[in-house]
Amino acid sequence: MKRLLILSGLAALLISCGQTNDYSSVPQALESQVSRVEPLCWWSGMTTSLQLMVQGPDISSYAVDVEGRGLSVKAVHKADSPDFLFLDMDVRAAGEYKLVFTKGEESFKYPYTIHERAAGSRDRQSFTTADMVYLIMPDRFASATAENDSHWPGGEYDDGSQRAWSVPATPDAVDRQDPVSRHGGDLQGIIDHLDYIAGLGATAIWSTPLLLDNQDYESYHGYACADYYHIDPRFGDNALYRTFVDEAHAKGLKVIMDIVTNHCGTAHWWMEEPPFKDWYHVSEPYMQMNALFSVYMDPNASVRDRERQESGWFVPSMPDMNLDNPYLLKYFQQWAIWWIEYAGLDGLRVDTYPYNEPGPMSLWCKAVTDEYPGMNIVGECWDGKISQLAYWQKDNPNKDGFNSNLPSIMDFPLESAIKTALCEDEVNWDEGMTRVYTVIAQDFAYQDLSHMMTFFANHDHARTGDVLRQDPDKMKLAITMLATIRGIPQLYYGDEMMFLERKDCQSHDGAKRIDFPGGWEGDAVDLFSEEGRSKAEGIYKDAEELYDYTRTLFQWRKGCKAVQQGKTLHFLSRANTGSRNITDNTYAFFRYTDDQAVFVYINNTKEPRELDWDHYREFVSGPVTGRNVLSGESFTLRNGVSVAPRSALIVEFER
Repeated sequence: MKRLLILSGLAALLISCGQTNDYSSVPQALESQVSRVEPLCWWSGMTTSLQLMVQGPDISSYAVDVEGRGLSVKAVHKADSPDFLFLDMDVRAAGEYKLVFTKGEESFKYPYTIHERAAGSRDRQSFTTADMVYLIMPDRFASATAENDSHWPGGEYDDGSQRAWSVPATPDAVDRQDPVSRHGGDLQGIIDHLDYIAGLGATAIWSTPLLLDNQDYESYHGYACADYYHIDPRFGDNALYRTFVDEAHAKGLKVIMDIVTNHCGTAHWWMEEPPFKDWYHVSEPYMQMNALFSVYMDPNASVRDRERQESGWFVPSMPDMNLDNPYLLKYFQQWAIWWIEYAGLDGLRVDTYPYNEPGPMSLWCKAVTDEYPGMNIVGECWDGKISQLAYWQKDNPNKDGFNSNLPSIMDFPLESAIKTALCEDEVNWDEGMTRVYTVIAQDFAYQDLSHMMTFFANHDHARTGDVLRQDPDKMKLAITMLATIRGIPQLYYGDEMMFLERKDCQSHDGAKRIDFPGGWEGDAVDLFSEEGRSKAEGIYKDAEELYDYTRTLFQWRKGCKAVQQGKTLHFLSRANTGSRNITDNTYAFFRYTDDQAVFVYINNTKEPRELDWDHYREFVSGPVTGRNVLSGESFTLRNGVSVAPRSALIVEFER
């Protein structure tokens, strides 16, 4: 009897491993039988469990088994739609497998690969305060080939799995004269200009989304995803994206992927028939989100306002995803992890973070960082109120006990303060550079200053050159603060040369997302090259000087621990006017470690300013000699040093 029980147990084990049935004669599935299986592949040795989403006509009526050792089905979950199955898989070994689907006398099988996980993958390091992140919009950056410029007519290409991807037609065609059409930038164009990015002093690239965006109009920005597992064919393909990451790494550049979990596009394939009725928030009649982030921490907020914030759509072309659905949440967790593992990514940026359901997104962040403990994720929490912004950072001591598990947040209060301050010449006591001082003075509100992304513009902002009234001196001041203030600096492409918005179009978004001159064959101006910058005229007459200024600062910053890791001590100056106590529109601060210091003085006035070095004696007594970062020459900080109008002084010295 005991032997019989043992044999029965062994038989059950063999069945679970898919070894007792001979599936060699079972035909391969046609696309008409299995439309897709996602994730496209997986890896052995992962912390994250694998749940496959299978789509095919009436696929839920089929039993599922696996051909091959090392992979088996643990559980089968049916969706609301009969055309979907969700399979919990037991991954025990790398290998080539077949998912076998059977209904009565009918059987077919679908190939699935479990790869061997790369050594050290779990321990990869991410972007930190030692980095400068260069933000690009691929469609506007550079076009290496015109072959993919026209709209994709539909067809197949190899997506890196065992089955070609059937790509739908892409109706949004290239027209560089139209500010909201495709302009033709592509992945190879980025690869071809990696030396430019690295030469500027950047150490990481954040690209706006490269996944398929198949809206029939204004698809260039990529934020209305139509397929989460495939690069848009107008940019390239999955294999080329992985090549881009490898080439960037070879140049010393990390790669950050832009992730959008809050919404997809109305052209996404699942909009025709979602797996579950609550896969996304149905908006009939249409309900616009209210952009009211305070509802999450406001003790007085109404349920109605919170529901609209969570369930309202971003815009009519972007359906709001329902992360309260556990299968969708799992899908998005695996999707992010898949791209990190597949492409070798170094970080993630999450778009419109507070528009998501907070609880599920906390679990999303935790899943990613459990798989990659060193992974940095930065969330776009567009909130100018410091207390509300701090709420979204991991481990912030929120009164409601909520923990986002989001490591980094974008410093929108500082962005606003820098640009507003630089636009103010005649100032009262709380204006001008006092605005920047006031934001930095509230650093106590943040849980981790080393996980703050600082910037003065991104793809959603007006071009800084226009905001600062095309003043190159003020542009230099903005770049100076970006390079020296605490946090992880992010620079928007072209701001290193004061790109300006197009003046010939009505679309504000299209106007500021301009083509990089020299990125297209036949461009009259080439700002990627030193020669082109030296010859630039008109609106680009300051390009060479500004580029050199930016490069000097960020190449220096790569080796300056005081700026990367140091503390801040800042000083506010007041003008002596008798009856009025007003700022003198300057800002001074030290960034320092135990053995190194950097002194930064921002003169945002129309007149020269002389240093009162005694004002800073609590940090250093008497004159001190160091190196002028901008000139490279020896420099002594002392009373009477003159700082030119609308300029910065940056001196590093040993303590």
